[in-house]
Amino acid sequence: MDVPKLLEAAFLLVPEDIATENDVTVADAWEYLTQDEWEVALGLLEELGDVQPLPLSFWEALATAAEQMRMEKSAAWCHWRCYETRNGTIRADLTLRPAAEARRQTPISGAGVLRPMWNIGNRTPTGEPAFNIAMLWVERTPFLKPGGRASVRLAPLDPQQWQHLEPGQVITMHEDRSVAGTAVVLEVQRHCGHAHGIESNDQ
Repeated sequence: MDVPKLLEAAFLLVPEDIATENDVTVADAWEYLTQDEWEVALGLLEELGDVQPLPLSFWEALATAAEQMRMEKSAAWCHWRCYETRNGTIRADLTLRPAAEARRQTPISGAGVLRPMWNIGNRTPTGEPAFNIAMLWVERTPFLKPGGRASVRLAPLDPQQWQHLEPGQVITMHEDRSVAGTAVVLEVQRHCGHAHGIESNDQ
């Protein structure tokens, strides 16, 4: 399927009456689509997708369109939202340890590339901390420097292991056995649609 048809398919899945905080509407996205401004239309559809939960097929269509336009960041974001649609959303306020105190000396990529381990309170049969892997997406910035702080989204490799998480819970990030960062859980939205904590979907 070509890009205009993919964007049109996504467009048809957005309720007509929703608008973003900047008053972007479905009509705005459609106007750019009819003018062949595909990249702008895609960006507006992404914003509209943050207003309320939309079907998996919406994000799949946008991801494929972004790939065909070679918009790597948008494609990665839309694939991330596909994951969240299937498995739920976990957001947290992450603070990395300063470079002087941690193994990492370089910024981490914000676009879902890093797959660190997390201590979320699970234990091994012998009582030792059991680390769980989750991909990391940093909101509003392409990189997070050592010592930096940002809201992040987590995509667990095994979502079942994260079912007990609640807003306000403190978890730690690890790239080895030492603590690389500390995060406070902001929001846990299960796949079934029940949300707890701060409601926000800013990219």
